[in-house]
Amino acid sequence: MAANEEEGSILKALDSAKTQLYHCKAVVVSGMGFFTDSYDLFVISLITKLLGRIYYQVPGSSSPGSLPDGISAAVSGVAFAGTFLGQIFFGCLGDKLGRKGVYGLTLLIMTICSIGSGLSLGHDPKTVMVTLCFFRFWLGFGIGGDYPLSATIMSEYANKRTRGAFIAAVFAMQGVGILAAGSVSLLVSYIFESTFPSRAYVLDGAASTVPQADYVWRIILMLGALPALLTYYWRMKMPETARYTALVAKNADQAASDMSRVLNVDVEASSAKHDQARVSTDEFGLFSKKFLHRHGLHLFGTATTWFLLDIAFYSQNLFQKDIFTTIGWLPPAKTMNALQELFMIARAQTLIALFSTVPGYIATVALIDRIGRYWIQIIGFTMMTVFMLVLAIPYHHWTLPANRIGFVVFYSLTFFFSNFGPNATTFIVPAEIFPTRLRSTCHGISAASGKAGAMVGAFGFAALVKAVGMSTTLYIMAGINFVGLAITVLVIPESKGMSLEELSGETEPEKIEKKIVV
Repeated sequence: MAANEEEGSILKALDSAKTQLYHCKAVVVSGMGFFTDSYDLFVISLITKLLGRIYYQVPGSSSPGSLPDGISAAVSGVAFAGTFLGQIFFGCLGDKLGRKGVYGLTLLIMTICSIGSGLSLGHDPKTVMVTLCFFRFWLGFGIGGDYPLSATIMSEYANKRTRGAFIAAVFAMQGVGILAAGSVSLLVSYIFESTFPSRAYVLDGAASTVPQADYVWRIILMLGALPALLTYYWRMKMPETARYTALVAKNADQAASDMSRVLNVDVEASSAKHDQARVSTDEFGLFSKKFLHRHGLHLFGTATTWFLLDIAFYSQNLFQKDIFTTIGWLPPAKTMNALQELFMIARAQTLIALFSTVPGYIATVALIDRIGRYWIQIIGFTMMTVFMLVLAIPYHHWTLPANRIGFVVFYSLTFFFSNFGPNATTFIVPAEIFPTRLRSTCHGISAASGKAGAMVGAFGFAALVKAVGMSTTLYIMAGINFVGLAITVLVIPESKGMSLEELSGETEPEKIEKKIVV
């Protein structure tokens, strides 16, 4: 039976389609990009201590070498600057040239720059850091493109019943990437420590960092490129989404041909032509008054909540080693050699990822099409605020040796509720509520706003802790999460169970309500 006979349109056929092997393949292919994204963005927090020991050791110093504050911030945050620009650039390009047209390019940039980061040239500190920052900027640029393109492609292929779970599953690969970054660092540091043992810094400062340690961080960075490289072929074989081909490119025959492959049914070009006639022809632009009237508040909501979330999320992730050192969960650096310190930091991050970060993503995939995006974001911001206050108010209590495990437990819960919460939903909602011809652009703008928040966290967190102390910093993080909660309550719409065209107003609305009571 032809799809148009059964449903009357390709878009309705997509919205009502049963879950098929193609959906699962799309999750894996798109998700591998996010695996590489998160691996590369978060692995840097594991190796900065090692870089300090290798390149900035002061002979005779009582403590191991560390990166100067400015260089540490640059190494940790330069990828976010590239990501910010890449999200806007590729987001706009995805609406101009098509999602598939630039999808492979982002993966290629990520792969080349991941390898380039590990091959950073030179042996003197300045040359290595400049080269590393150069490749990480362009790595971030490629990563930036993956955000709007992966989210948009998955939302436009998925059926409306399980669309949230599919997009969340793509984003959940971020959690797998964080876990892999810690696990790979554990394995590589263990192998090198076993092969090239050395004494702790306090016993022999000069010999505590073996020359082979310079290979360790390079290998860890380059291994992040492997999964993305393996899926490049399949990414290039993905057809353009029917929504873009039919509604933006206006190519009914191609849309029908592509969807015949995707849905495994005969699709006629008349189905796409029916969709073109059904969808509004009022193609207002991003900077028009009509867009401002219809979607301006939504874009404000998706951009600001993502900005606020990423200040807290990335500062916690990138500097968790410093937080654990402050409360005494990690041993003093001088009691370990360089590779032992890397191993201990990686172990802490891996445990946090395994028991809080990844379960949060899994909970979102399982529940988002039942509870809805709106309520998960509300729950997430609320619990993040509560747990930050739990850590901040009796902060001295948590620094006592007997209470450190309690601190780690509550700190882990903030990660769980960020991922079973706004870290996932801020990625999903912008891929659903904007018109097809502007969807990738609006998602890119929202994501770039998030990365602006990540840069605030990366460049500002350490300075804030030094200026006002950890306790006050935790209060500030609680306040940021509360503002995110307030904006969610007032602005963010629910998109559960509705077609993309209903949500964006491209078909005769059904007006978008602020939220749906479940």
